[in-house]
Amino acid sequence: MKQTHQLIQKWYKDHGRVDLPWRTTNDPYHIYLSEVMLQQTQVKTVLERYYFPFLKKFPTLKKLGNAPLDDVLKMWEGLGYYNRAKNLHKTAGAVNELPSDIDALIKLPGIGKNTAHAVATFAFKKPVPIMEANVKRILCRLNKLKTPTDKTLWEIAYNLVDKENPFEYNQAMMDLGAILCTPKDPRCKVCPLCDICQGKDEPTLYPRKKKHVVSTREQNIMISVYNDKLSLTQRSGKFLHGLWGFPSLDVPLCASEYIGDVSHAYTHFKLKCKVYVYNAPNKKEEHYFTIAQIQKLAISKVDDKIVKLYLDTIQTY
Repeated sequence: MKQTHQLIQKWYKDHGRVDLPWRTTNDPYHIYLSEVMLQQTQVKTVLERYYFPFLKKFPTLKKLGNAPLDDVLKMWEGLGYYNRAKNLHKTAGAVNELPSDIDALIKLPGIGKNTAHAVATFAFKKPVPIMEANVKRILCRLNKLKTPTDKTLWEIAYNLVDKENPFEYNQAMMDLGAILCTPKDPRCKVCPLCDICQGKDEPTLYPRKKKHVVSTREQNIMISVYNDKLSLTQRSGKFLHGLWGFPSLDVPLCASEYIGDVSHAYTHFKLKCKVYVYNAPNKKEEHYFTIAQIQKLAISKVDDKIVKLYLDTIQTY
């Protein structure tokens, strides 16, 4: 095992993404933020568009916790999975500094088992493994596992982790999965784990791919207009909670005008919206905003598309 760890270390030093900003800092908050942003999001997207602007706006955990949720969601706009931002904000408001203990980390809002392990090992150098998608794939191929349980994978991960160099080991495992042990066309011959990999002859068999069926949901979206201002509501449900958006109706209002369709693909479903405009005779709703004001609100991508459709429509008249 020591030789394997040495091979992993050498590969990481020569080929790993050692200069990523969350790998060159000792600040637990910066590392925690990166872990949350990188859930369901590519490194390139986080690095180029979100990580640095967010830290500039909220440079410390305390400043994040003291900020209004609307400001946090605005900085998160476009990154998706907005519950991540809400839980990040809740955690920042609950603690002055992040604990180093895994059990204490898991008790914080939105921090699951893997994130707790990641913060513990990357911020506090704890000798524990991590379990994100790239690592799971490597462990499955090393042991020819098609449908392993999480319990099995964690047991293997704890047995394999380099307890003397957990930071470099875990970063290397993620990079190996991202660069060499990819879902398709893995480069087994140059992988430092090749000698101990049981699945190297047919690596793409492990793990077994899950069938992913994407459903389509349809909505009727109503834009209520009064004095050139648009009415938006702040969402309270689980989906897109806290973001501002246009309400959906089962049946469009009789006096409304259909202006077009807007579609947006989420991870688990596709949303198709028929968009209607209604010129309100009076200001019944509380929240009406100008276009300039809407641009300062935290809204979802689909609502941003709806605004653009509306602007395109009125410019044709």
